[in-house]
Amino acid sequence: MVSISGEVAETQAALPSFRLRAWSLLLAIWFAVYFLALFSPALLDDADATHANAARHMAISGDWVTLRVDGIRYLEKPPLPYWLVAVCYKIFGFNSFATHLPLAAGVLALTWLAWTWALRAYGERAALYAALSVETAAGVFLFTRILIPEILLTFLIATALFTFLLGLEARKAWHFYIAYAAIALAVLAKGLIAPVFFGAAVVPYLLLTGDWRKWRHCRLLSGALIFLAIALPWHVVAAIRNPGEGHPGPIPAAGNVHGFLWFYFINEHWLRFLGRRYPRDYNKLPGYLYWTLHLVWLFPWSLWFAAAIRDAVSWWRKRASANLTFGEKTTRLLLIYAAFILIFFSLSTNQEYYTFPTYFPLLVLTAVALARMETSGRFGAWIDAGHIIFIVLGACVFGALAYGLWASRKLPFVPDIGSLLAHRGVGNYTLSMSHFFDLTTESFAALRLPAMIAAITFASGPIAAYLFRRRRNDIAATVSIALTSAVFLIAAHIAFVRFEPMLSSRALADAYNHYARETPSGQKPELLLYGDQSYGSSLIFYTGTQAYLVNGRTSSMIWGSYYSDAPRIFLNDEQLRSEWGTGQRKFLFIPEEFRAQAEQTLDSRWYLVKEVSGKQLVTDRPLRRAQ
Repeated sequence: MVSISGEVAETQAALPSFRLRAWSLLLAIWFAVYFLALFSPALLDDADATHANAARHMAISGDWVTLRVDGIRYLEKPPLPYWLVAVCYKIFGFNSFATHLPLAAGVLALTWLAWTWALRAYGERAALYAALSVETAAGVFLFTRILIPEILLTFLIATALFTFLLGLEARKAWHFYIAYAAIALAVLAKGLIAPVFFGAAVVPYLLLTGDWRKWRHCRLLSGALIFLAIALPWHVVAAIRNPGEGHPGPIPAAGNVHGFLWFYFINEHWLRFLGRRYPRDYNKLPGYLYWTLHLVWLFPWSLWFAAAIRDAVSWWRKRASANLTFGEKTTRLLLIYAAFILIFFSLSTNQEYYTFPTYFPLLVLTAVALARMETSGRFGAWIDAGHIIFIVLGACVFGALAYGLWASRKLPFVPDIGSLLAHRGVGNYTLSMSHFFDLTTESFAALRLPAMIAAITFASGPIAAYLFRRRRNDIAATVSIALTSAVFLIAAHIAFVRFEPMLSSRALADAYNHYARETPSGQKPELLLYGDQSYGSSLIFYTGTQAYLVNGRTSSMIWGSYYSDAPRIFLNDEQLRSEWGTGQRKFLFIPEEFRAQAEQTLDSRWYLVKEVSGKQLVTDRPLRRAQ
């Protein structure tokens, strides 16, 4: 896991064509797994389309400071991801491709960084393995399906660590300046955890290695000025444009609401860490899941964690700190960085993807361990053990998928897979992976193609990799592991697309748009959502319409809704009942979990427009044309 010297050449790596062939493979995998996935599915309800709506408002309004969702101030997120998406909207229009393009580009950038850093520290074989592991790890793929900033944060902090280490090695000012700029951009991507993570890695590293003596070369003063010049302006302008109103308390009320500074720094940073943030619309993983799920997020490379740890222990003891190579310094820095993040979020509130930044160091170190053990011939049994587990897991996955295919062989294909799921509500759907527990045998009929691809892949890929390993064709063996994962991720994306009716409300948006075009006056009908906007956020995105929210002053809408300039879009059941059927035609979106309450409120006085995966779009008067 630790200390291949960058100066040690390898037979294969020394060939002039090695880098060309390596990058041809890396670009092909990125194109197949990430770029082609940009076109489908449609934007998803909840965080994906909520964040897309904030970027859409930015692109349309020209306000690049204050985020707004459905016209309400959305103060909890820094702006960099939304700036990038808004620029993409300006170029490519409002669609899924433009929304997720910065994420796919972030994966490619992180792949390049893994290659560049591992090449400088460990050699070309380790560089190839590190880049492959970033592209094909399950968690990297999974948590770039929705518009969250983790991939950008990971790339920027890793860039800062790499250039800072280069600066200590070469004592060149521009290395440090890139590091300070990268951390400033990371603050604009995710907030104050960026400098916290950076400092928590760098300070212990400097103390452990003795490099603290080089502090004069770190350009602390000029670097701080660069950091502030990039990170500070948006925060200052956001504070000026979003001041507090009235006499704010811990819970907002009309005319009494905290401004940006308190909400963003205290509520969204400090109180979130303590688990006291208001509102409490999040959950925390149990400790045993928090730790063990990293074996899933970093699969298949996590199969060699044990070998990597064994290799790290062996090589950590061999060298005094004063004589460390650049590779050994890199190993220590990445280990400290990964350990701090894992401990930090084990204490804080967390979601499954919060530890995304630790994927990079763990994947790089595991890739380096494989390269070290292949070239040295040491710990071969540990490598073989990983392959055996891979084969066994592959057989289990093949068996499970084969059973599902067989059990569903006589069941018809139903495009609306959401109507076939068991709604178990694990974690009350406040964990991002809760819906995985909803799969049923009936729903498997809609997943035959991806299931067959995955079954064949897991039946053959692990065995092929092991056979290459036994024949001492180590690079082919490791590449086979990566290709097995890549094909599985393609199958996973096909399955993901099948879930679009359940996870997105675009079909309902299309129905609304169809009838809106036929409105004689040319004025759009009113759009209402029952519950929080996140339940139908993709409906808002694809209609481009500001929606009224019935009992929707919840979650991320609370704080901004109490500003005096907030649009009057919030209704209660009584107001909905009194206005239903009057004035302009109304369309109401009803999530399945609120159907009974909506029926009671309106006495079922509605006309169904369209129903998808239990979600209904209804209107308050008969339609002249059937959908």
